[in-house]
Amino acid sequence: MRIAQVTPLYEAVPPKFYGGTERVVAHLTDALVDLGHEVTLFASADAETRARLVPVRDQAIRLDPSPLKSDLAAHLTMLAQVLDRVDDFDVIHFHTDMIQFPMFRNWAGKTLTTLHGRLDMKDLAGVYARWPEFGLVSISDDQRRPLSFANWRATVHHGMPAELYRYSGRSDGYLAFLGRISPEKRPDRAIEIATRLGKRLKIAAKVDAADRVYYDETIRPLIESNPLIEFIGEIGDHQKSEFLGGADALLFPIDWPEPFGLVMIEAMACGTPVVAFRCGSTSEIVEDGMTGFLVDTMAQAVAATLQAAQLDRQAIRAQFERRFSATAMALRYVDVYDALLAA
Repeated sequence: MRIAQVTPLYEAVPPKFYGGTERVVAHLTDALVDLGHEVTLFASADAETRARLVPVRDQAIRLDPSPLKSDLAAHLTMLAQVLDRVDDFDVIHFHTDMIQFPMFRNWAGKTLTTLHGRLDMKDLAGVYARWPEFGLVSISDDQRRPLSFANWRATVHHGMPAELYRYSGRSDGYLAFLGRISPEKRPDRAIEIATRLGKRLKIAAKVDAADRVYYDETIRPLIESNPLIEFIGEIGDHQKSEFLGGADALLFPIDWPEPFGLVMIEAMACGTPVVAFRCGSTSEIVEDGMTGFLVDTMAQAVAATLQAAQLDRQAIRAQFERRFSATAMALRYVDVYDALLAA
C-alpha cells in the first residue's frame, strides 16, 4: 500500500525532547515500513525515519532559534506539496487536525485524519459538521465525546517500539512525574502524594511559555521548599528508560479530558505501574490492579501509590507488548486503511 504520513511541524519526528503527536507518527511510520508498505513522510528535515522523507522545512518549529517564523505558512506549504502528489498515494494520513479540509475536499475519500488533542473547544464542532466527508480516527473512545456526531472510522490507541525502552525488574524507590508542567497535568497533586508518603519524587517536565507563570508562582515554591522533590526538566527518549524504570510508580494525577497520555505506556514499557486519576482516556489505558491503579480522590491516590510497588512489573511489560507496541498500532491502522479503500 502507498501511504503518505503528514505530520505537524512543531517538533522533529521523533521529537528531541517533549512531544506526543510527532513521536507517534514516527513510530507508526517506521512500523508500517517494517510491515512492507511504501510510506512517504512529509515532515521537517530533521526527521529520522525509515520511510521516504519529503523535507518541507529545514527544522522543526519549536526548537528553531529564528525569532520570526510562521507556523501557518509552514503548514500550508507542506499541504501544497502533498496536494501536488495526491495521485501518488492510496491513503493520505493526516495528523494536522483540520487545516487540510478545504484543500483536500475532492480527495476526502482517500484521506484519514487522526485527531490527537482535546475536542471540547468552542469552535471545533462547526468545523467537523462543515466537512463531514473526512474520516476521523480517535486515539481513545473518551476523546470522541464532545464530537459524537463526527465521521469516526475507528479508535486506535497509540503504540511504540517494544525495544525503545528497557524493562526494569526493580525500582530505586522514588516516584516519577513526566510530561509538561501545566495546571491540568496537576504536578501539585504529585508533589502532595509524595509528601504524604514521605517518598522522593523526580519531576522530568517541560515548562511552556504559556505555563511559566503557573510554574513560577505555584509549582516552583512547592519544589524549592520540599527536600523530597527533584526537578530535572525536559528529557529525551534516551533518558526515559532509566528515569521511568527506576520509579516505584509513575504519577499521572491529571485534571482534564486527556485524549491518550503517551507517558502511561512509556512507563508500562519499563515495567513501571501507573497511578492515574480517572479522567479522559486513563480507564482505557490503565488496567486497574494489573498495570496500575485508577483513583478518584487524593486519599485513594496515596493508598494506590503505596500498593503500586507490589504489582508484577514483568506482567506490566507483557501487557504493554500485547496492547501498545508500534506493530500492534500499525496493524490496527492497516485495517482502517483497508476499510477506507474498500469503501
